[in-house]
Amino acid sequence: MGAGAFGLPTLEQLHRRHEVPLVVTQPERPAGRRRHLAAPPIGQWAADQGLPLIKPDNCNDARVIETIRGVEPTAIVVIAFGQYIKKALANLPLLGSVNLHASLLPKYRGAGPIHWAILNGETETGNTVIRIAPKMDAGAMLGRQPTRIEPTETAGELHDRLAAMGPELMLDVLEQLAAGTAEEIEQDEAQATVAPKLGRADGRIDFSDDADTVRCRINGLSPWPGVSVRWAGVEQDTDATLKLCRAAPAAGNGAPGQLLGGGVIACGRGAVQLLEVQSPGKRAMRWADYERGRTIPPEARLVG
Repeated sequence: MGAGAFGLPTLEQLHRRHEVPLVVTQPERPAGRRRHLAAPPIGQWAADQGLPLIKPDNCNDARVIETIRGVEPTAIVVIAFGQYIKKALANLPLLGSVNLHASLLPKYRGAGPIHWAILNGETETGNTVIRIAPKMDAGAMLGRQPTRIEPTETAGELHDRLAAMGPELMLDVLEQLAAGTAEEIEQDEAQATVAPKLGRADGRIDFSDDADTVRCRINGLSPWPGVSVRWAGVEQDTDATLKLCRAAPAAGNGAPGQLLGGGVIACGRGAVQLLEVQSPGKRAMRWADYERGRTIPPEARLVG
Protein backbone atom coordinates (compact mmCIF):
# COMPACT_ATOMS: atom_id res chain seq x y z
CA MET A 1 0.00 0.00 0.00
CA GLY A 2 1.71 3.19 -1.17
CA ALA A 3 1.64 6.17 -3.47
CA GLY A 4 4.81 8.28 -3.36
CA ALA A 5 8.18 7.51 -4.94
CA PHE A 6 9.73 6.85 -1.53
CA GLY A 7 8.28 3.35 -1.55
CA LEU A 8 9.42 2.36 -5.04
CA PRO A 9 12.78 0.72 -4.14
CA THR A 10 11.08 -1.38 -1.46
CA LEU A 11 8.23 -2.43 -3.75
CA GLU A 12 10.75 -3.41 -6.43
CA GLN A 13 12.63 -5.63 -3.96
CA LEU A 14 9.43 -7.14 -2.57
CA HIS A 15 8.38 -8.00 -6.12
CA ARG A 16 11.80 -9.57 -6.75
CA ARG A 17 12.00 -11.54 -3.48
CA HIS A 18 8.37 -12.32 -2.63
CA GLU A 19 4.94 -12.64 -4.22
CA VAL A 20 3.06 -9.33 -4.38
CA PRO A 21 -0.57 -10.40 -4.97
CA LEU A 22 -1.97 -6.88 -4.81
CA VAL A 23 -0.87 -3.25 -4.84
CA VAL A 24 -3.16 -0.63 -3.30
CA THR A 25 -2.47 2.97 -4.31
CA GLN A 26 -4.19 6.36 -4.55
CA PRO A 27 -6.47 7.37 -7.45
CA GLU A 28 -5.08 9.53 -10.25
CA ARG A 29 -4.84 13.24 -9.33
CA PRO A 30 -4.40 16.43 -11.41
CA ALA A 31 -0.70 17.22 -11.79
CA GLY A 32 1.56 19.63 -13.64
CA ARG A 33 0.73 23.02 -15.11
CA ARG A 34 -2.00 21.59 -17.31
CA ARG A 35 -3.51 19.64 -14.40
CA HIS A 36 -3.77 16.41 -16.34
CA LEU A 37 -4.69 13.32 -14.34
CA ALA A 38 -1.57 11.39 -13.36
CA ALA A 39 -1.04 8.12 -11.51
CA PRO A 40 1.14 8.19 -8.37
CA PRO A 41 4.61 6.64 -8.82
CA ILE A 42 3.67 3.39 -7.05
CA GLY A 43 0.55 2.98 -9.16
CA GLN A 44 2.40 3.67 -12.40
CA TRP A 45 5.20 1.21 -11.60
CA ALA A 46 2.77 -1.52 -10.55
CA ALA A 47 0.77 -1.04 -13.75
CA ASP A 48 3.95 -1.21 -15.85
CA GLN A 49 4.86 -4.52 -14.17
CA GLY A 50 1.39 -5.92 -14.67
CA LEU A 51 0.79 -6.34 -10.94
CA PRO A 52 -2.81 -6.52 -9.67
CA LEU A 53 -3.73 -2.97 -8.70
CA ILE A 54 -6.61 -1.10 -7.06
CA LYS A 55 -6.96 2.66 -6.47
CA PRO A 56 -9.60 3.23 -3.78
CA ASP A 57 -10.60 6.62 -2.41
CA ASN A 58 -11.03 4.90 0.95
CA CYS A 59 -8.99 1.81 1.71
CA ASN A 60 -11.23 1.02 4.70
CA ASP A 61 -14.33 0.53 2.54
CA ALA A 62 -15.83 -2.92 3.11
CA ARG A 63 -15.47 -3.87 -0.55
CA VAL A 64 -11.78 -2.89 -0.53
CA ILE A 65 -11.15 -4.93 2.61
CA GLU A 66 -12.82 -7.94 1.01
CA THR A 67 -10.64 -7.54 -2.08
CA ILE A 68 -7.52 -7.50 0.11
CA ARG A 69 -8.79 -10.43 2.17
CA GLY A 70 -9.32 -12.36 -1.07
CA VAL A 71 -5.59 -12.37 -1.94
CA GLU A 72 -4.82 -13.85 1.51
CA PRO A 73 -1.87 -11.57 2.33
CA THR A 74 0.78 -12.75 4.78
CA ALA A 75 1.65 -9.12 5.53
CA ILE A 76 0.72 -5.62 4.41
CA VAL A 77 3.59 -3.22 3.76
CA VAL A 78 2.64 0.46 3.90
CA ILE A 79 4.93 3.22 2.61
CA ALA A 80 3.96 6.85 1.90
CA PHE A 81 0.36 5.81 1.26
CA GLY A 82 -1.52 8.90 2.40
CA GLN A 83 -4.68 7.25 3.74
CA TYR A 84 -5.61 6.39 7.32
CA ILE A 85 -5.70 2.62 7.85
CA LYS A 86 -8.19 1.37 10.41
CA LYS A 87 -7.66 -1.54 12.78
CA ALA A 88 -9.85 -3.98 10.84
CA LEU A 89 -7.60 -3.67 7.79
CA ALA A 90 -4.30 -3.40 9.66
CA ASN A 91 -4.95 -6.63 11.57
CA LEU A 92 -6.18 -8.62 8.56
CA PRO A 93 -2.90 -10.33 7.47
CA LEU A 94 -1.30 -13.22 9.35
CA LEU A 95 1.78 -11.11 10.23
CA GLY A 96 -0.11 -7.83 10.49
CA SER A 97 0.71 -4.51 8.80
CA VAL A 98 4.02 -2.63 8.92
CA ASN A 99 5.03 0.85 7.83
CA LEU A 100 8.39 2.24 6.65
CA HIS A 101 8.80 5.79 7.98
CA ALA A 102 11.65 8.15 7.04
CA SER A 103 12.81 9.20 10.50
CA LEU A 104 14.24 7.73 13.67
CA LEU A 105 10.98 7.52 15.54
CA PRO A 106 9.56 8.76 17.81
CA LYS A 107 11.09 11.95 16.37
CA TYR A 108 9.45 13.52 13.32
CA ARG A 109 6.10 11.81 13.04
CA GLY A 110 4.07 13.09 10.12
CA ALA A 111 4.26 13.89 6.42
CA GLY A 112 7.51 15.90 6.32
CA PRO A 113 10.17 14.02 8.35
CA ILE A 114 12.97 14.40 5.81
CA HIS A 115 12.53 18.15 5.37
CA TRP A 116 12.20 18.86 9.08
CA ALA A 117 15.24 16.81 10.08
CA ILE A 118 17.40 19.06 7.89
CA LEU A 119 15.52 22.26 8.78
CA ASN A 120 16.13 21.61 12.47
CA GLY A 121 19.84 21.02 11.98
CA GLU A 122 19.86 17.31 12.78
CA THR A 123 23.10 15.50 11.98
CA GLU A 124 21.49 12.06 12.01
CA THR A 125 18.23 10.59 10.76
CA GLY A 126 17.16 7.28 9.28
CA ASN A 127 14.31 4.86 8.67
CA THR A 128 12.05 3.07 11.14
CA VAL A 129 9.70 0.15 10.49
CA ILE A 130 6.69 0.23 12.81
CA ARG A 131 3.36 -1.44 13.35
CA ILE A 132 0.33 0.39 11.96
CA ALA A 133 -1.40 2.04 14.93
CA PRO A 134 -4.48 4.26 15.44
CA LYS A 135 -2.26 7.26 16.23
CA MET A 136 -0.13 8.60 13.37
CA ASP A 137 3.32 6.97 13.20
CA ALA A 138 3.03 5.87 16.83
CA GLY A 139 3.14 2.08 16.42
CA ALA A 140 5.64 -0.23 18.06
CA MET A 141 9.09 -0.17 16.44
CA LEU A 142 10.34 -3.32 14.71
CA GLY A 143 13.60 -1.97 13.29
CA ARG A 144 15.62 1.22 12.91
CA GLN A 145 18.25 2.23 10.36
CA PRO A 146 20.30 5.35 11.28
CA THR A 147 22.37 7.43 8.85
CA ARG A 148 24.32 10.69 8.95
CA ILE A 149 23.01 13.88 7.33
CA GLU A 150 25.82 15.62 5.43
CA PRO A 151 26.16 19.43 5.83
CA THR A 152 25.37 20.11 2.16
CA GLU A 153 22.80 17.32 1.64
CA THR A 154 19.43 18.49 0.31
CA ALA A 155 16.03 17.11 1.22
CA GLY A 156 15.74 15.63 -2.28
CA GLU A 157 19.03 13.78 -1.95
CA LEU A 158 18.23 12.53 1.54
CA HIS A 159 14.80 11.34 0.33
CA ASP A 160 16.39 9.25 -2.41
CA ARG A 161 19.09 7.87 -0.10
CA LEU A 162 16.64 6.83 2.62
CA ALA A 163 14.36 5.31 -0.03
CA ALA A 164 17.29 3.24 -1.34
CA MET A 165 18.11 2.10 2.21
CA GLY A 166 14.54 1.07 2.96
CA PRO A 167 14.38 -2.35 1.26
CA GLU A 168 17.15 -3.85 3.41
CA LEU A 169 15.39 -2.84 6.63
CA MET A 170 11.92 -3.88 5.48
CA LEU A 171 13.03 -7.29 4.18
CA ASP A 172 14.90 -7.92 7.43
CA VAL A 173 11.83 -7.06 9.52
CA LEU A 174 9.56 -9.27 7.39
CA GLU A 175 12.01 -12.15 7.78
CA GLN A 176 12.01 -11.72 11.56
CA LEU A 177 8.21 -11.57 11.66
CA ALA A 178 7.95 -14.76 9.65
CA ALA A 179 10.47 -16.49 11.93
CA GLY A 180 8.75 -15.24 15.09
CA THR A 181 11.92 -13.48 16.26
CA ALA A 182 10.85 -9.84 15.77
CA GLU A 183 11.16 -7.58 18.82
CA GLU A 184 8.53 -4.87 19.18
CA ILE A 185 9.62 -1.78 21.12
CA GLU A 186 7.04 0.78 22.16
CA GLN A 187 7.83 4.39 21.31
CA ASP A 188 8.60 6.86 24.10
CA GLU A 189 5.80 9.41 23.82
CA ALA A 190 7.84 11.92 25.83
CA GLN A 191 10.38 12.01 22.96
CA ALA A 192 7.82 12.32 20.15
CA THR A 193 7.94 15.30 17.78
CA VAL A 194 5.81 16.20 14.77
CA ALA A 195 6.89 16.93 11.18
CA PRO A 196 3.93 18.57 9.42
CA LYS A 197 3.56 18.72 5.66
CA LEU A 198 5.19 21.74 4.00
CA GLY A 199 3.72 23.98 1.30
CA ARG A 200 4.81 26.70 -1.09
CA ALA A 201 4.24 29.33 1.58
CA ASP A 202 7.08 27.78 3.60
CA GLY A 203 9.66 28.63 0.91
CA ARG A 204 10.90 31.79 2.60
CA ILE A 205 14.17 32.77 4.25
CA ASP A 206 15.55 35.53 6.48
CA PHE A 207 19.27 36.24 6.17
CA SER A 208 19.25 37.97 9.55
CA ASP A 209 19.02 34.46 11.06
CA ASP A 210 22.26 32.74 12.03
CA ALA A 211 24.23 30.97 9.30
CA ASP A 212 23.34 27.43 10.40
CA THR A 213 19.61 28.25 10.29
CA VAL A 214 19.97 29.77 6.81
CA ARG A 215 22.01 26.83 5.48
CA CYS A 216 19.59 24.27 6.87
CA ARG A 217 16.64 26.16 5.43
CA ILE A 218 18.13 26.27 1.94
CA ASN A 219 19.07 22.58 1.94
CA GLY A 220 15.97 21.41 3.79
CA LEU A 221 13.61 23.05 1.29
CA SER A 222 15.49 21.92 -1.83
CA PRO A 223 14.19 21.04 -4.34
CA TRP A 224 10.66 21.56 -2.99
CA PRO A 225 9.09 23.90 -2.04
CA GLY A 226 12.36 25.75 -2.67
CA VAL A 227 13.74 29.03 -1.33
CA SER A 228 13.39 32.00 -3.68
CA VAL A 229 15.10 35.35 -3.08
CA ARG A 230 15.68 38.53 -5.03
CA TRP A 231 18.57 40.91 -5.49
CA ALA A 232 18.27 44.32 -3.89
CA GLY A 233 20.49 46.98 -5.42
CA VAL A 234 20.66 45.52 -8.94
CA GLU A 235 18.74 46.38 -12.06
CA GLN A 236 15.35 44.67 -11.98
CA ASP A 237 15.41 42.21 -14.86
CA THR A 238 14.59 38.51 -15.24
CA ASP A 239 17.69 37.62 -13.20
CA ALA A 240 16.62 39.72 -10.22
CA THR A 241 15.03 36.65 -8.64
CA LEU A 242 16.97 33.52 -7.73
CA LYS A 243 16.20 30.10 -6.30
CA LEU A 244 18.73 28.83 -3.77
CA CYS A 245 19.36 25.09 -4.20
CA ARG A 246 22.34 24.17 -1.99
CA ALA A 247 24.47 25.88 0.66
CA ALA A 248 27.52 25.06 2.76
CA PRO A 249 29.02 26.52 5.94
CA ALA A 250 31.35 29.47 5.32
CA ALA A 251 33.35 32.10 7.19
CA GLY A 252 32.57 35.80 6.89
CA ASN A 253 30.74 38.75 8.34
CA GLY A 254 28.65 41.53 6.87
CA ALA A 255 25.15 42.92 6.57
CA PRO A 256 22.54 40.14 6.29
CA GLY A 257 22.19 39.10 2.64
CA GLN A 258 25.40 40.86 1.53
CA LEU A 259 27.49 39.08 -1.11
CA LEU A 260 31.01 38.74 0.30
CA GLY A 261 32.49 37.15 -2.82
CA GLY A 262 32.65 33.64 -4.25
CA GLY A 263 29.02 32.97 -3.45
CA VAL A 264 29.49 33.66 0.27
CA ILE A 265 26.47 35.44 1.74
CA ALA A 266 26.53 37.18 5.12
CA CYS A 267 23.91 36.19 7.69
CA GLY A 268 22.87 37.64 11.03
CA ARG A 269 25.73 35.69 12.56
CA GLY A 270 28.31 34.07 10.29
CA ALA A 271 27.88 33.28 6.59
CA VAL A 272 26.92 30.58 4.11
CA GLN A 273 28.32 29.72 0.72
CA LEU A 274 25.84 29.24 -2.10
CA LEU A 275 26.92 26.16 -4.04
CA GLU A 276 23.98 25.82 -6.44
CA VAL A 277 21.35 28.31 -7.59
CA GLN A 278 18.68 28.48 -10.26
CA SER A 279 17.61 31.45 -12.38
CA PRO A 280 13.99 31.67 -13.59
CA GLY A 281 13.35 29.29 -16.50
CA LYS A 282 16.79 27.67 -16.25
CA ARG A 283 18.28 24.59 -14.66
CA ALA A 284 20.13 24.60 -11.36
CA MET A 285 23.79 25.52 -11.77
CA ARG A 286 26.94 26.01 -9.73
CA TRP A 287 27.39 29.48 -8.27
CA ALA A 288 30.55 30.01 -10.34
CA ASP A 289 28.58 29.38 -13.54
CA TYR A 290 25.79 31.70 -12.41
CA GLU A 291 28.22 34.50 -11.53
CA ARG A 292 30.23 34.18 -14.73
CA GLY A 293 29.31 36.98 -17.15
CA ARG A 294 27.33 38.94 -14.55
CA THR A 295 28.31 42.18 -12.90
CA ILE A 296 26.95 42.22 -9.36
CA PRO A 297 27.58 45.61 -7.73
CA PRO A 298 29.24 45.67 -4.28
CA GLU A 299 26.10 47.13 -2.66
CA ALA A 300 23.89 44.27 -3.89
CA ARG A 301 22.37 41.92 -1.36
CA LEU A 302 19.90 39.05 -1.32
CA VAL A 303 16.57 39.45 0.43
CA GLY A 304 13.88 36.87 1.09
